[in-house]
Amino acid sequence: MTTTTLAVLVPLLPFLGAVAGLLLGRTAPGFVRPLAVLPTLTSLVLAALVAVRQGGGAAVDSATELTPTGSVPIELALHIDGFAALVAVLVGLVASCVQIYSTGYLRDDSRYPSYAALVSLFTSAMFLVVYSGDLIVLLVGWEVMGICSYFLVGHYWETPEARAASLKAFLVTKLGDVPFLIGLFALATDAGSFRITRILGTVASGGLDHPTLIALLLLAGVAGKSAQFPLHTWLPDAMAGPTPVSALIHAATMVAAGVYFIARLLPVFEASQAAMVVLAVMAAVTMTGSALAALAQDDIKRVLAYSTIGQLGYMTGALAVGDRGAAVFHLLSHGAFKALLFLAAGVIIHAAGTNSLAAMSRMRNLRDRVPDAYWTMTVALLALAAIPPFSGFFSKEAVLGVAEHVVTGHTEHAPAAAGWIVLVAGLVAAVLTAAYAMRLWLLAFRGRGIEAPDHGRQPLTMTVVLWVLAIPSLALGGFAFRLLPDWFDGRQLSPTLTTSVLGTGVALVGGIVTYAAWRHTTALTARVPLGAVAAHPEADAAQVEAEAIATHEPAYGDIAYAPDPADPGRLLLGPLHRHAAAGFHLDAVYTTLFVRPVQAGASLVRFLDREVVETYVRGAGALPRWLGAVVRRAQTGNVQTYVSALLAGTVVLAVAVVLAATGA
Repeated sequence: MTTTTLAVLVPLLPFLGAVAGLLLGRTAPGFVRPLAVLPTLTSLVLAALVAVRQGGGAAVDSATELTPTGSVPIELALHIDGFAALVAVLVGLVASCVQIYSTGYLRDDSRYPSYAALVSLFTSAMFLVVYSGDLIVLLVGWEVMGICSYFLVGHYWETPEARAASLKAFLVTKLGDVPFLIGLFALATDAGSFRITRILGTVASGGLDHPTLIALLLLAGVAGKSAQFPLHTWLPDAMAGPTPVSALIHAATMVAAGVYFIARLLPVFEASQAAMVVLAVMAAVTMTGSALAALAQDDIKRVLAYSTIGQLGYMTGALAVGDRGAAVFHLLSHGAFKALLFLAAGVIIHAAGTNSLAAMSRMRNLRDRVPDAYWTMTVALLALAAIPPFSGFFSKEAVLGVAEHVVTGHTEHAPAAAGWIVLVAGLVAAVLTAAYAMRLWLLAFRGRGIEAPDHGRQPLTMTVVLWVLAIPSLALGGFAFRLLPDWFDGRQLSPTLTTSVLGTGVALVGGIVTYAAWRHTTALTARVPLGAVAAHPEADAAQVEAEAIATHEPAYGDIAYAPDPADPGRLLLGPLHRHAAAGFHLDAVYTTLFVRPVQAGASLVRFLDREVVETYVRGAGALPRWLGAVVRRAQTGNVQTYVSALLAGTVVLAVAVVLAATGA
């Protein structure tokens, strides 16, 4: 079987599994789980075979014309280089783990058949994005992922949070997709083709007429899909969906698509220095702002959501300094440890028995109750904090290293300003990342909140997956930079001394300072009794905690508090905590700038339609109706009335004639 045939089967099998799962979900429920797991696992194996055959060498290209268009052709094309081969393996691995994990996590969910089918369709769409060599076909996968995310985030549609989150995710990403689509058409117009290889050839020959405009239009779509500032606000709210869906979206599919797209078309962006600086600024704001927000969140999934936004900022930062190898390297390692973090969080939530107890301040004694999640999440958090020798250290260091090369003038692929922006923001974000990673670990596994009821051990399918993902989280970084340079354009990704020392040093500082802050707040609150807030349910728990910490005494006498007051995030952020917890009020800003004006405009249009337009319409109908009523009164059906009216009319006419004659 040829490499091209194998590559075609990779996205096709999950698609067929999704169709079969939807058709058989009600009539043959016993087939739902095999149809969810086996096609995705098979696609993983085939993607690995494609990667082995590709071997990091020349790209595999194949195309056939989809239909005559009369102008710019649209083709079913494959373009599989080393980046595509590796990213496809990541997608298959994470999707397979999510499908296996979901068989246990959602085993009692009545809507599991539709959920599993949508996850398979989601996976198929991402495979299509990864392997596609034509931008229109890529756009199909891009948009299918958008609609799948809408349904999956809103899986628990009975809750208002899930309904609002799914709608917000759909609308915000579509807001970016509109300029993205315009940019695709402008790019194809300049290049004369939607084929990626021909577009790159046009860029190399200097054939793009509007590189800055095209790059900025495309960046809008990337910002929406990959949750970058300022279109990132949908991702934290999307945590209202099932936790395995969060793992899939954050680790290997939707949010990775934007970064992968820029990596595919990086020469288009490099053709505009202004676009590279804009990309660097976007990455810097995203990295630092999301890390501050993560340090203030209480819900464990929202911490991880803001973490994803920040790590994607590192990837776009690498692209902003012209190195797609470092960006994709971090995409791969992040996919492994972020999937592990979400699925471990799902085990914690499953142990608590409800998604509402995901608040870290309410966790207690979880280390002994979920040992698999404890150990594997520890590995993933160390990788997230970029502590050597975990995978995140090597990939994040690669990003900082290429930024340093730009600053020192060792490369001319990006302006020096972009290098400085990415390097400084990357180091600041490294401190904050280690801080919120340490905070999450302390509050989740050493917290002093109320102890949730024990719901027993988790299914084996959930815990086994954690250990599978722990392997690449621990070893992928060292393995990749030593053995996979051919897949990364032949570039060596080995750590450099300066950025390794700086990155690791600031990460250790962030972790140690957070631990010290936790010990300090723990000592202050040692005399605060813990339990349930049942005695005074009307009391605001946050206010009670703040007063207790300030006075070192429990408020309301012997009242006990469920939330853990020993939160180092409050101490570290100080007055900034309230703003960071609310995502720096960007939703409120957007409501003021966009939502309210649109609502006001809609109200004005409704008023004009109802009070002005409909008044004329009603008037136009009222006049004939009034005339008809008058005429209808004359049509009584009584012959005597008609004769009397005729005689009266005759008399009137006669009198009129006489008067006229007399006057004459």
